[in-house]
Amino acid sequence: MKQVTRAGTVKSGDEQSRPRRVPTQRRSRERVERMLFVATSLIANKGIDAVRMSEIAELADVSIGSLYQYFPEKSAVVRTLAERYNAQGRTCVEAELASIAKDDELVPALHRIVDGYYEMFLDQPVMRDIWRATQADRALQEMDAADCKAHAMMLCEALTNLRPKADPASIESLSALVMQQIAAAVRHAISLERAQGDVTIEMFKRMLLANLFDVLEPK
Repeated sequence: MKQVTRAGTVKSGDEQSRPRRVPTQRRSRERVERMLFVATSLIANKGIDAVRMSEIAELADVSIGSLYQYFPEKSAVVRTLAERYNAQGRTCVEAELASIAKDDELVPALHRIVDGYYEMFLDQPVMRDIWRATQADRALQEMDAADCKAHAMMLCEALTNLRPKADPASIESLSALVMQQIAAAVRHAISLERAQGDVTIEMFKRMLLANLFDVLEPK
């Protein structure tokens, strides 16, 4: 999707949602962190739709021009926050899967990934708003899909190490499916009351991951 700016140049939705500048000096980095801290607090308190860029600038004690220097529109703020949460999630997934050496280590590691992802949403409720915003923006959807693919490739590598003779295409498909299902299950669980969400997560772990290797075994 293209958007015409005031200057008449045409920018894609992806370009509009990306930060305009990357701060290099300490003072600039501190200013941007203050903007993002304020944005996070506002989103958590009132939801993304109700947050105005002028409000972020005022509470962060920066000019609106300074804010726009780094974030051309609100979706760029959302993207930056989403990228940070995604990076946090990838670090957790990599830590759990990198050292898998035996069959009986994989499913417990995936269970911990589910639990860790769920806890991230519970500990940082603003992630729910950030995720919902990504689903309403094409460029942010693509970013979310790329993040899920990165998770799937980590699982694909772990499964390949455990089943080197298995069909690579099957391993890749299974890895993508598992990671998509983990994301969907957690996002469903956090939409429920806490007690019901906890039960849902436990049911999901038993249902989907109990016989993971059976899927790769030829019939």
